[in-house]
Amino acid sequence: MWRIEYGKGANDPHLFSTNNLHGRQTWKFDPNAGTPEERAEVEAARENYYQNRFKIQPSSDLLWRFQMLRERNFKQEIPPVRIGEGDDITVYQATAAYRRAATFWNALQSPHGHWPAENSGINFFCSPLVMTLYSMGYLNVVFSAEHKKEILRYSYNHQNEDGGWGLHIAGPSMMFTTCLNYCMMRILGEGTEGGRDNNCARARKWILDRGGAQYSASWGKTWMAV
Repeated sequence: MWRIEYGKGANDPHLFSTNNLHGRQTWKFDPNAGTPEERAEVEAARENYYQNRFKIQPSSDLLWRFQMLRERNFKQEIPPVRIGEGDDITVYQATAAYRRAATFWNALQSPHGHWPAENSGINFFCSPLVMTLYSMGYLNVVFSAEHKKEILRYSYNHQNEDGGWGLHIAGPSMMFTTCLNYCMMRILGEGTEGGRDNNCARARKWILDRGGAQYSASWGKTWMAV
């Protein structure tokens, strides 16, 4: 199970920080972490996201929220405020709504004072990193099997219904990001028909139906040349 950590790595000779890594957050995989119930909760959230991925693209940072709320034994004790259409809002209702929100976000605040969140949206961040590590021969040194699994999961989750990928997770498919994500999936071990729902085959069809990778933007051509 993946867990978020804060400010780790002070003894790493390859890291430098002027504030003792304050605000640094990293995700680490612990195969022994979590109870069966907690692992089931994570898997249910993943499956629910996948089934609704075309309706809601952001992840809502659920894995981080699960961990933080669980570690702090958070239980929302302030009842929700229900206000009907056209109803007047009282000071009591506004105060209750504010306090309910404040207690919730206070529970999610990291020990360093910030609120962690996924840097999501752009579909060409990860593929160049994978290509670079592969070309240098360090792919299996830097990425464990679990890292590769999550990279592929992210790619599956944000593939559009037509088989391509947009510039960002809510964008229409384009040749540049579709080619990069296809190459990344193949580098990470997927076969020509690989993926959860024929992701590779659908991506390849999208590319070929539109003339091929030669119609990628210059960035895509550069990375494919690497």
